[in-house]
Amino acid sequence: MSPARKTALVAGVFYLITFAASIPALILIGPVLHNPDYIISPGADPRVVAGCLLDLVNAIACVGTAVTLFPVARRQNEGLALGFVASRSFEAAVIVIGVVSLLAVVTLRRDLAGAQGTDQAALVIAGRSLVALRDWTFLIGPGLMPAFNALCLGSLLYRSGLVPRIIPAIGLVGAPLLTAAAVATLFGANTQTSPLSGVATIPIFVWELSVGAYMIVKGFRPSPITGGTASAPSARREAVA
Repeated sequence: MSPARKTALVAGVFYLITFAASIPALILIGPVLHNPDYIISPGADPRVVAGCLLDLVNAIACVGTAVTLFPVARRQNEGLALGFVASRSFEAAVIVIGVVSLLAVVTLRRDLAGAQGTDQAALVIAGRSLVALRDWTFLIGPGLMPAFNALCLGSLLYRSGLVPRIIPAIGLVGAPLLTAAAVATLFGANTQTSPLSGVATIPIFVWELSVGAYMIVKGFRPSPITGGTASAPSARREAVA
């Protein structure tokens, strides 16, 4: 297996891990998101903690995709490659902030809910505030940053031809749609669960899933920017000989 093929395989696996982790995580943390009084309720802490752990895996995989692809992407355009690493890392950091806020809800529920002398109303307000913080991180992180990721990586893959151009084209079309939906939500003209948000998310979902699957199954298509990577081991062998 050539170095370029290994890079594509690892990056594709990281992309699919983001799906395998983030979707179940959203289901598992449902109780704390949808129950305004979760912090004083019997709770479902093990389920919520499991969802938070999966979100941490998602954050690590986000960074993994960018770091893995950087050595190849920089051969096409180093600025865009750095932009992709930065936006993917920022997305991961925001996801972690959301995870910490939900874990704080779990800690407060365990330590204070039902304790003698605890102001239950104040506790509920604290819990709702932490969940609101997580909702904003979800909008700014997984809700908005994939658009920037698609613009950076999509442009690189479209120009280099490392994958069929229809795949990055989907991401480049979806990026402004997702941005528009996120900005509308930011100003209160939309919600993250509205039909507009759902439609705007579809192209980015398809783009990330298809690019990950293609890199796993097919690897990179022949391109000048992978020529040096692929030939490096043979060049070293010839030099030794």
